[in-house]
Amino acid sequence: MKKRVAVVGGGLIGIAKAYKLLLKYQGIQLDLFEKEAHPGKHQSGRNSGVLHCGLYYQPGSLKAKLAVEGIREMTAFCKEHEITHEICGKVVLAANQQQNETLRELAKRGEANGLQGLQFLSKSELRQPEPMVQATEALLVPEEGIADYKGVMKKLEALIEERGGKVHFNSPVWSVNQTPAGEISIQTATDNHTFDRLLSCTGLHSDRAYKGFTRKKGPLRIVPFRGEYLSFKPEFNSMVNHLIYPVPDIKYPFLGVNSTLMVSGEREVGPNAVLAFKREGYTNSDINLKDTFESLTYVGFLNFLRKNFAFAMGEFASSLSMASFISKAKVMIPEVEASMLEKGSAGVRAQAMDPSGKLLMDFNVEREGNQIHVLNAPSPGATSSLAIASYIIDNYLTNLN
Repeated sequence: MKKRVAVVGGGLIGIAKAYKLLLKYQGIQLDLFEKEAHPGKHQSGRNSGVLHCGLYYQPGSLKAKLAVEGIREMTAFCKEHEITHEICGKVVLAANQQQNETLRELAKRGEANGLQGLQFLSKSELRQPEPMVQATEALLVPEEGIADYKGVMKKLEALIEERGGKVHFNSPVWSVNQTPAGEISIQTATDNHTFDRLLSCTGLHSDRAYKGFTRKKGPLRIVPFRGEYLSFKPEFNSMVNHLIYPVPDIKYPFLGVNSTLMVSGEREVGPNAVLAFKREGYTNSDINLKDTFESLTYVGFLNFLRKNFAFAMGEFASSLSMASFISKAKVMIPEVEASMLEKGSAGVRAQAMDPSGKLLMDFNVEREGNQIHVLNAPSPGATSSLAIASYIIDNYLTNLN
């Protein structure tokens, strides 16, 4: 009898797992359930589009391993299927002596993670490609780039269906029940389905899905942080020519206000990191009382706020004031002005947090019976999606034959 596998969640990681499962186990029955009308409506379709190669991540961490593997596999996938992408390189900029030291530590991390071609640039070398940018030190990361992740998801959807998988859009999962024998019953708005394995990749709702599907308390809580961008008006696109990032504060998973090339040719500046009052809330006026109450009463968030009050207030100020936002961009690009920019895109990051207020940096996967849950897959989750899929299949789904 065919093994029956359900994937819940049609973002990049869910749809990549469905594709990789059909590649490895050609005799299975596979169904993917997505509550929206198309794949990747939220995190996967609203990210920066950057291909991250593993500069920032702690050597030996799952994130570091899968970032390096992931960018190479994602780049190869884009080449094979003629999906728009560009390995344009990234420049990371330091603005003072303390950041110079951090930048050198990041370079060591990158080398330990297997990155190739890292190069410190002199001021004259930096000025050649980026005449509008200033820094006390600059590190070139040549392997980084940009990709059309919406195009990736569209292609993965087609490949799943070519291999006999079924993709169900507009199909939120209402309930999951697991029998003592291990069979899993899934109820959607229109049907009941029975499976042998369930893989949950629900992003912003991963903690709720874990609790609802397993009937057990999860090890973490998702707190939504919105990232907002400004876009350069077309006549000012020449202000930047590469991916330009500041040296981040390594206490946080947020990389700071940067300048990003898009596959469309546009340039964006951002993001900030502001508490969202709705898990899928892309403006300050998007409010969900349940989501807001859960975040503001979670002991982990209260502990985070107590320990990081100045950081949180600074990010919130940048959401309310363009001048505050632009002041952060001016550290890298002194001549940038409000008149050059207009309102850009916004996304919400599913930030996992533990009760102590610690922001959980690494990927987190949990198994409960015949269910596998991706609880935390922040950046570089998009870049690493194909590698994450292989990792989960190889380590959690070895008995489907």
